Amino acid sequence: MPVSRYSTPRFNPYGDDAPLGSAGDWEAPRAQGPLDATVSLPGSKSLTNRELVLSALADGPSVLRAPLHSRDSDLMIEALRSLGTGIDEVPGTGAFGADLVVTPATELLGSTTIDCGLAGTVMRFLPPVAALALGPTTFDGDAGARRRPMATTISSLRELGVDIGDDGRRALPFTVHGSGRVRGGELTIDASSSSQFVSGLLLSAARFESGLRLRHSGERLPSQPHIEMTLASLTARGVAAEVDAAAGGAGWSVTPGPISAAEVAIEPDLSNAAPFLAAALVAGGRVTITGWPAVTTQVGADLMSLLPLFGASVELDGDRLTVTGGDVIRGMEIDLSTGGELAPPLVALAALAESPSEITGIGHIRHHETDRLAALAAEINGLGGEVEELPDGLRITPRPLHGGVWHSYEDHRMATAGALVGLAVDGVLVDDIGTTSKTLPQFPELWRAMLAGGA
Repeated sequence: MPVSRYSTPRFNPYGDDAPLGSAGDWEAPRAQGPLDATVSLPGSKSLTNRELVLSALADGPSVLRAPLHSRDSDLMIEALRSLGTGIDEVPGTGAFGADLVVTPATELLGSTTIDCGLAGTVMRFLPPVAALALGPTTFDGDAGARRRPMATTISSLRELGVDIGDDGRRALPFTVHGSGRVRGGELTIDASSSSQFVSGLLLSAARFESGLRLRHSGERLPSQPHIEMTLASLTARGVAAEVDAAAGGAGWSVTPGPISAAEVAIEPDLSNAAPFLAAALVAGGRVTITGWPAVTTQVGADLMSLLPLFGASVELDGDRLTVTGGDVIRGMEIDLSTGGELAPPLVALAALAESPSEITGIGHIRHHETDRLAALAAEINGLGGEVEELPDGLRITPRPLHGGVWHSYEDHRMATAGALVGLAVDGVLVDDIGTTSKTLPQFPELWRAMLAGGA
């Protein structure tokens, strides 16, 4: 498989191939006093990768301003290029790299292999695009990607008439034999394990011959704000895409038609803001994030209401969001079904609180980059904590924590949760801080700058 410049050494925390406390461990810095920092963050991964897909399917060239440059976005860019899309870097309007000019291919062509890495957006958004290309496109990724749920993507495209070869695995690797067309029409799927199954189909549906009328049949639908983000991105480009009221909020329709070219300014990644803002509760003081949008579909916006539950005060002044820590971190009972990606930093906060917490509605994060419920329980318990896995979440009873190795499981949000715990606990060693390159390559530098009083 192609190797991204963001790839990091692989480590199995339950294997014998690397000792605890190995030379690659990153010592999480301990806070030496209350914080007073201002942090600027790169663009949203979720928005960048959605806009890259829409730009590749549009009716003319698009410009993405201040996009994310990370492993996930690089994988999306290289995948779209391999299908014939022109993507060029031009001088950037943001502080974290070039802007992008995306020129759609006259005709999408397969006969290529796409490296998904561990990026759910690549493995779930691009198979429908590959179905619109001519020729076979093989999808594969990191070892961990082969464990991520893909059966819904494979079965849904087959129901729409697309030929997919997976040798019965219902997972990566598989090959989409694109014919240049997808008939579209009505489709029912179970997206209980990821809203990306819905978004992946909706993003390409305007290019299907009959559009798409999609229904979700499962008992729960996680991370619905991400679907709202997809619909907003589509409608901003002139696509008739909406929630189907008759389906009780679990159905969507996209009318066939052109996808307009656009110039899009990418918002900062608000989910990546979570560990920085939570740091104000752990260390005391205050942290300000710049560029906070007034209106957004990002689930990270929920931090404005979630962090006060733990004892923080929150103030939005223009585009600057400031979180100030309180006297203590309070334990809380929270249903986090709409924002499961915020669970790792909030669970880390709960482990440092003065009273127990229960965070539920997050059973689906067992299927993210790793089983995040099992990983969070294992790492906090390994440092002396008490975390119990529930069918749909975690129960956290605070205990005095001690130093030790915090395994990242090649999961960027596990790595940043370890850094957050390290603010209050001496000797926390994150085994692979480089995995943060998935969505925030600058994390270690920004974290240390925050502790130094600015970023």
